[in-house]
Amino acid sequence: MRQSTAPHSLRWWFTLLLVLPLLAQAQDPLPSWKDGPSRKAIEDFVAAVTTEGGKDFVPEAERIAVFDNDGTLWSEQPMYFEVLFSLDEVKRLAPQHPEWKEQQPFKAVLEDDQKALSESGMQGLMNIIAATHTGMSTDEFIAQSQRWLAGAVHPRSKKPFTEMVFQPMRELLAFLRVNGFKTYIVSGGEVVFMRAFAEEVYGVPPEQVIGTTFQTEFQDKDGKLSIQRLPKFLHNDDGPGKPVSIDAIIGRRPIFAFGNSDGDLQMLQWTMAGPGKRFAGLVHHTDTTREWAYDRESKVGRLDKALDAAKKANWTVVDMAEEWNRVYPFEQN
Repeated sequence: MRQSTAPHSLRWWFTLLLVLPLLAQAQDPLPSWKDGPSRKAIEDFVAAVTTEGGKDFVPEAERIAVFDNDGTLWSEQPMYFEVLFSLDEVKRLAPQHPEWKEQQPFKAVLEDDQKALSESGMQGLMNIIAATHTGMSTDEFIAQSQRWLAGAVHPRSKKPFTEMVFQPMRELLAFLRVNGFKTYIVSGGEVVFMRAFAEEVYGVPPEQVIGTTFQTEFQDKDGKLSIQRLPKFLHNDDGPGKPVSIDAIIGRRPIFAFGNSDGDLQMLQWTMAGPGKRFAGLVHHTDTTREWAYDRESKVGRLDKALDAAKKANWTVVDMAEEWNRVYPFEQN
């Protein structure tokens, strides 16, 4: 009597039903991006510039992609993370600087006087950053930055700051690299501070990290060689400073750029002003539940003029709440 193959067939179909979603997830390079206009725009652009023989094909050497960091690759609320680092450094270094007890803006930091700190304005912030970022070698500053990043946690999530990165953007960086792009960070953040974590967190090596810089000098002290960081700003890599840095350091105009604020506007404009097919994108912070919602009125990461420019020029604006399956790596997808 012939045996039925039905049980075997059912087992095969059940196995297939279980395996197919796993295979699809493994093959999906952007699992944290929902199917939507932003994902489609990214995938269509990459397909167009990497298809040999196509009218929009771009040679691999010219596939340059630039990304802002704060608010684009990781969160920036309630305050830029590098500023939080600087405030913690003031408190750590205070025993070496007894004069800070009576000297603003350091007195405000030590007393947690938010009103006085705010009144010190941008100049006060620059004084804090200069005091905590210079007067040491590059190697010493990297070590201090990494020490802080290893122990500090975000005030709201209680997660390490290096876990407050946007998982969809990390996937995008990897997706571009697989398709022959060279990915750069071009940020207003201090360049050495970002180099302390960028390769481990984003896969972006230090030579592809561009940021605000201090003046430095080579020092030979009894045969001990170092690069010393001086308390004098050399270049502010924000706003119009970004295209200047790109031109000076990369030497090629990008064909792909991503930002999130008015400080990225000139970088996006510079990218889109070149010939051929190009891509400009903005991360729009719209998620009050998983992250924050802010744009035109925010004191941190204000998105106003750049948002108007994006709508006028039809750039890609990513609605974080609607288009991302998850925001951070520690979230369940």
